[in-house]
Amino acid sequence: MTATTTAPAFAVRAGGTRQLAGTGTLLRFALRRDRVMIPLWAGVIGLLVLSMPNSLETVYSTPAERADLARQMLTNSSLRAMYGPVFSDSLGGLTAWRIGGFAGVFAAIMSLLIVVRHTRDEEESGRQEMLSAGMVGRRAPLTAALLAAFVANGALALLIAGGLAGQGGAGALALGLAVAGVGMVFATMAAIVAQFTESARLAKGLTGGLLGAAFVLKAAGDSATTDGSSALTWISPVGWLEEIRAFADERWWVLLLFVAACAVQGAVAYQLAGRRDVGMSFLPTRPGPASGRLRTAGSLAWRLQRGGVLGWSLGFLAAGAAFGGMTKGAADLVGDNDKTREIIERMGGQSGITDAFLAAMVGLLGMVAALYIVSSVLRLHGEETSQRAEPVLAGAVGRLRWACGHLAIAFGGTVLIMLLGGLGLGLGYGADLGPVLGACLVQVPAIWTLGGLAVLLHGLSPQLAPGAWGAAGLALLLGWIGPALNVPQAVMNFSPFGHLPKLPGGEMAWTPVVVLTGVAVGLVGVGLGALRRRDLAS
Repeated sequence: MTATTTAPAFAVRAGGTRQLAGTGTLLRFALRRDRVMIPLWAGVIGLLVLSMPNSLETVYSTPAERADLARQMLTNSSLRAMYGPVFSDSLGGLTAWRIGGFAGVFAAIMSLLIVVRHTRDEEESGRQEMLSAGMVGRRAPLTAALLAAFVANGALALLIAGGLAGQGGAGALALGLAVAGVGMVFATMAAIVAQFTESARLAKGLTGGLLGAAFVLKAAGDSATTDGSSALTWISPVGWLEEIRAFADERWWVLLLFVAACAVQGAVAYQLAGRRDVGMSFLPTRPGPASGRLRTAGSLAWRLQRGGVLGWSLGFLAAGAAFGGMTKGAADLVGDNDKTREIIERMGGQSGITDAFLAAMVGLLGMVAALYIVSSVLRLHGEETSQRAEPVLAGAVGRLRWACGHLAIAFGGTVLIMLLGGLGLGLGYGADLGPVLGACLVQVPAIWTLGGLAVLLHGLSPQLAPGAWGAAGLALLLGWIGPALNVPQAVMNFSPFGHLPKLPGGEMAWTPVVVLTGVAVGLVGVGLGALRRRDLAS
């Protein structure tokens, strides 16, 4: 009887061990590949969080001013939708309110990129099939990817907890764990999504869409209540971060929601991974021939990028409407606080607080649009390194025609999403659309400059192409926290956005617009010339 029951149990354990064979090796390989990506993401997110107490103390230097800010949030539903309710008027509590939700979103983006990169991306490129021919278990790649995401989020949690310990050890630990918890929830969510699509790009887009939906749910719940008690907030994993109430009588039991969600989603991902072949998915790619006509390189590029253009367009329209709603409460937020007024004026110009706030929001849309153009330009990099460009170029299609098809969508799509962002901003605030749309178009040359840099780096070498993300991230970082830290203008000028006029409300200056457009054209030209001369990646 003992032998009969023990043998199957031993077989199950042995089978489970074989399923995870090679996990340690794959984890070390993943961490080696991400030795720049993970420290960069964790460092930037950590810097955003750790810089916030000093920024807040500069603006709200007395307890009375901080208490007044907390009271204003009770009546400003548009700002609550963006940042959430305030549970404490201490520097730590205001830090959790001001940056906690955004840190969680950034941690989620970092995590989904890591997981998809080491699961679906590996399968799409064919590398996973070669690895699986060796001593690698079926579930080892997924396990290694989730462990890599765990390492990244763990490092981020330690950085936040250690850096904010001076504001209160318990609150710092709660905030760090909550930010990491949001990251791990979306890491396991990405692991599930990666089982349903054969495209790594689509897996990232779908998971990003779920993240956007979670943020919208949180925003809707926070705008409806002043204490985060809305059911919509509790449905959203991003909302759980504020529900832990870091630096304000912490609710440690909320961490169990993160643990439960990760456990359930991880179990589902493991079950799905064990029920399909390597390289396949539960929603296979539709077999050809493709419907419609693909007679040109441009039409092929549009077919490949139309989903991304649609997603960014809808996102900018919604973000613009949200920013427009926030503008209505800008005057109430500033009140008599001269330091807050100075920061907004540094971001948006000295043309009245409402126009300055509108200009600041337009600038923020422009800096986020830089992420779009970099991702769209680097579609060239993905097509080349995955060997999909080679069959196209083997026909009667030259490299310049192939590249220009993608670049037309990248640079033209920038104009489209900025116009939609301006439309949402004008409708949300109820302002005259003409000046707002014009202000959004003024941002385009700076965005194109960063897009041109991406073209140049990819044209010189595929290995240099990811560096464009660093340039876009630096521009976003300077534009977001530079004014609050009173960074010198000489440093702000490292970003192309630092040279643009502050519109609407400010005085139009054509010289920087024309110069930046010329720089963008020059960068694209040199990049295409380099692409034409070099060998394709193999």
